[in-house]
Amino acid sequence: MKNGYVRIAACTMAAALGFAGMGMQVNASDNVASVLPSSGIDYSLQSEDKSTSLSSLQEESEREAAAAAASDEGGMSVGSVQVGSFAELASTEDKVSAAPAKKIEDTIVFSKGYTEDLKKAANTGLSEEEESFKNLVIAKVNDYVNVRDIPSEDGNIVGKLYNKSVGNFIEEEDGWYKISSGSVEGYVKAEFCVTGEDAVDYAKEVGTRIATVTTTTLKVREEPDLDAAVLGLVPIEDELIVTEEMDDWVKVNIEEGDGYVSMDYVTLSTEFVKAESIEEERARLAKEEASRKAAKEAASRKAAENSASGSSTTSGGKTYASPTGSTGADVANFAVQFVGNPYVYGGSSLTNGTDCSGFVMSVYNNFGVSLPHSSSADRSVGATVNGIENAQPGDIICYSGHVGIYVGNGQIVHASTSRTGIIVSSATYRSILSIRRIF
Repeated sequence: MKNGYVRIAACTMAAALGFAGMGMQVNASDNVASVLPSSGIDYSLQSEDKSTSLSSLQEESEREAAAAAASDEGGMSVGSVQVGSFAELASTEDKVSAAPAKKIEDTIVFSKGYTEDLKKAANTGLSEEEESFKNLVIAKVNDYVNVRDIPSEDGNIVGKLYNKSVGNFIEEEDGWYKISSGSVEGYVKAEFCVTGEDAVDYAKEVGTRIATVTTTTLKVREEPDLDAAVLGLVPIEDELIVTEEMDDWVKVNIEEGDGYVSMDYVTLSTEFVKAESIEEERARLAKEEASRKAAKEAASRKAAENSASGSSTTSGGKTYASPTGSTGADVANFAVQFVGNPYVYGGSSLTNGTDCSGFVMSVYNNFGVSLPHSSSADRSVGATVNGIENAQPGDIICYSGHVGIYVGNGQIVHASTSRTGIIVSSATYRSILSIRRIF
C-alpha cells in the first residue's frame, strides 16, 4: 500500500509540475486524465528498478486512492494540492518521499511538443514569432540611418537602414547597435532605432503579414467555411495581405473585398524591408536607369511600327488608338481606352477580357515591354517609387493580390472584378504595397 501512496502522489506531482506557477487546483482523487493537458504529452515515472507510465497507473491509482480513504494504514491520505510555486511543490515532494521505505528518484519526461508549450506558458504570453521580434532593430526616422563599419560617426558608411527597415541585433556598444540586415553588417546609432521590448509592437506595425498562395487557383470565401460562397479567385504564388489569423483560416484582402482562405493552401510570413549596402544602391540605380532607357527605346520602336501599320484598330465595334510615344503618360492614355471592357480571370485580352495583371502585361506589351502575368511578380519590376505622392502616369500600383496603372490625379485604371470590368478608381482605395516605374 505504501507503494500505492507513492504512485498516487507521483501522479499528482507529474500533473502539478505541468501546471506549476499557474495557480491551478489539482485533486489526486479525480481521474488522472482530467488534470492533464489533452495532447502532446508523454510522461513516465522512473525509479531505480522500473519505469511506469502515468497512463498505466490511472486505473490502479483510482482504486488505491479509494482504498486509502477507507483505511488507517500508514496514516496518510492525498487530497487537494494547491500548486502556486515550485517551492510549494518541493515541500509536497518532501512529504511524499518520506512515505516509502527507500528513496525514489522520480524523473518526469515530456514530449517535445509539450515541452515547447510549457516554455511558452512560462514566458510573457508572446508567441514564438513575437519573441523573435525582440531581437530586431527597427529604424524610426524621417528617411534613413547610416550603417557604419565602426560604432562612431567617423566610421565609413557601408549601407543605409531606411525608415521602418529592419535589422537583426548583434550587440550594443557605446550607444550604437551592431546589426545584420540583408547583405549589410555594421553599426547604427541607437537613438534612431528601437529594439527589445519596444520592437515587438513596432514590428507588427512596420511588417507586412503575407499569405502566399500554394495551390493553382485559390478560392477566397466570404466566411471561414468550405461551404461558404466564393468571393474571388487568386492564382498560385500570389501574395495576399493578412488582416486576421485564426486556427485554420486567415482573413485576407483581395480586389473583391475581405475574405477567408484555408491555411492548407497558403504559407504565412512577415515581410520587413532590409538595409541596402552602398554597392547595392549604386547597382540598383544603374540598373533602373538602364531599364528605363531600354523600355523607352522599345516603346519608340513599337510606336513606329504602329504608325507604319495604321493609327487605330477596331474590335467589337469600338475603335482603339494605337500606342504612340515612349513615356508613362503615353502608357496611361493608351490604357484608359479599354475602360468598360470585361474582366476575365486568367485572361489577357484588352478587348475580350483580362484579369488585373493580364491587363498591365498587355498594355505594356504594346509598348514593347515584357511583364509577368502575376500581380505579386509585378512588385519587383522596374524602379521603386517612394509613395503615391511621387507617382507618375504609367507607374504600376501594386496591392494585395491586385495591380493597376496610375493615370494621374490620384487615380488608376485597372481590370477590377467580373462585376465591374476595367474601370478607373482612386489609387488609394486600398492599401498600396508597392509602386513601380517602367518609363
